[in-house]
Amino acid sequence: MTDVTAFVRNKLDHEPKDPKLFEVALTHKSVGKGDDYERLEFLGDRVLGCVIARALYERHPNEPEGYLSRRYNVLVARETCAEIGRELGIPALVRLGKQAREDRASESENVVGDVVEALIGALLLDGGIEVAERFVLHIWEPHLAGQRKAPQHPKSALQELAAARECKPPIYEVVSRTGAHHAPKFTIRVSVAGLGEATAEGTSKQEAETEAATALLKQLQ
Repeated sequence: MTDVTAFVRNKLDHEPKDPKLFEVALTHKSVGKGDDYERLEFLGDRVLGCVIARALYERHPNEPEGYLSRRYNVLVARETCAEIGRELGIPALVRLGKQAREDRASESENVVGDVVEALIGALLLDGGIEVAERFVLHIWEPHLAGQRKAPQHPKSALQELAAARECKPPIYEVVSRTGAHHAPKFTIRVSVAGLGEATAEGTSKQEAETEAATALLKQLQ
């Protein structure tokens, strides 16, 4: 039994018919030999979105669309996928090319999150929609159960705070972008005229903007 087969059995709770699918799901394009996870990630991303959207629709029958969207955006965010990927032990299994290994791409939130979505795509192809849906609902359950209230995104909260204090909307600026293409690091500065500014880093512009908004909110609240 290969490590990949054991992983699928023990962590994904599935008996793989085609282990090759899961090997591809764990293979970064930097390997440069044959298939990589990008097409499976495309598929898994859509499956994840559909399953989470339906789960939220059924669990919160009285909530309007805006509140459901807040919940949804947090649950399918790259940060959430990466957190789940680390819990599954994906960083130790992802297959990388030499340069990507040296750049520690296995620790990248983007890479780990993408692999989680690719594995969902592999589950769909190997076992069908029921298998993929069962996995998503099981592994995302702590996150679903933990959302007692619809979360507010830090960027939205900062914008509302600025409006409440009669200030102009926040301005986000890219201070720097460093790192390899597959493992970037963005530094973002957010400022609200008359209130202050904060700077933060992230592995994507969205993540860095969110962290910067969070930092400025902490200063102002």
